[in-house]
Parts: sequence; C-alpha cells; structure tokens
Amino acid sequence: MTLSQSEPNKALSGEALERLFVQIYDEQFDYIWRLLRRFGARERDREDLAHDVFVAVHRSLGRYDQDRPLRPWLFGIAFRVVSDYRRKASFEREIPVDEHATASTPPMALAHLEAAERRALVTAGLERLPLDQRAVFVMHEMEGVAVVEIARALGISDNTCYSRLRLARDRFTKAVRAIAAQQRTQTPSESS
Repeated sequence: MTLSQSEPNKALSGEALERLFVQIYDEQFDYIWRLLRRFGARERDREDLAHDVFVAVHRSLGRYDQDRPLRPWLFGIAFRVVSDYRRKASFEREIPVDEHATASTPPMALAHLEAAERRALVTAGLERLPLDQRAVFVMHEMEGVAVVEIARALGISDNTCYSRLRLARDRFTKAVRAIAAQQRTQTPSESS
C-alpha cells in the first residue's frame, strides 16, 4: 500500500485523515481479520475485535509515521487489542473449529479435508503458544515481516523479539509433533 511515502511526513488535515483511514480500512480489513483469527480470537468475537482495532487505528492515525511500513503498525494495534481481549474474565479457552464445509466432488472433498486437517493442526499448535510468542511467530513465519519491524511494532528490543521467535518455533514444532502423534494413536489401525 502506498501512502505517499515518497513525500515528507506532513500533518494531514481532518479530511485527508478520513480518506486515509477509509483507504486503510478497505485495503487492510482482511489482513486484520486473519490476524485476529491467528491470535486465537473466537469467531463470534472477531467482528467486535476488528471494530476495536479500527477504532484504535482511527484514534492514532494522526500520529502514524508514514515513513514506516503500515502492516507492522497495524499488527501492533491488533496485538494490543487481542491481548486486552484475552485478559478479560469473559475470555475462556475453546477449541476453534473450521466452519462447516459444503459437499463437493470426491477428489475435491479429499483435498479440502486434508487442507482442513493441516489448518487445524497449525491452529492447535498456535494455541499452545503464549500470546507474546504467538504474535512474533505469526508475524514472522506467516506474514513474512522482518524481526526488526515486529520488535518496533510491539515496542520490544530486537533481542527480545528474536528470543520469542526462537522459543515460539521450538514450542510450535514440539506441539505440532505431539498433536500429530496423538492423532495417529487415536486413529483406528488400518491393518485390522
């Protein structure tokens, strides 16, 4: 997304800020929705959380440094919104499930089933990560953002960010292996 980054960062008028906000909302809503899902927000809460993210974006847009990449800034806002959400007493752990799939032709059904199983495995692995590690892992491994930008977005040192990424990778790998092994032992033997 280009937000006239070649121009020096100037104070934007109220009307220009509103146009910028609408542009960000239109272009980045799907990105925010994905982040909320990856951070473990319940499906029924995602709409409210997305609203909260964009309210925060609107409030702080006048302070946004247009020389910085937009997505890490949005990521930091979404992370803080989800952190607050998860701290609330009303947040309880639940196992996320994919939406009900519609019937399809047999070859497509198998491909959809395998993809759904992989997504469920990744989601289950992500659920086992503490939110601070999960945020760094999602942003770096799934969104492709550089560690330095993640650290800046979260307001932490580069070393802390690298440490969280290393711990998250290790914990995620172990979790996925354990879940996959558990699923294999629960599957009835085909040799019977």
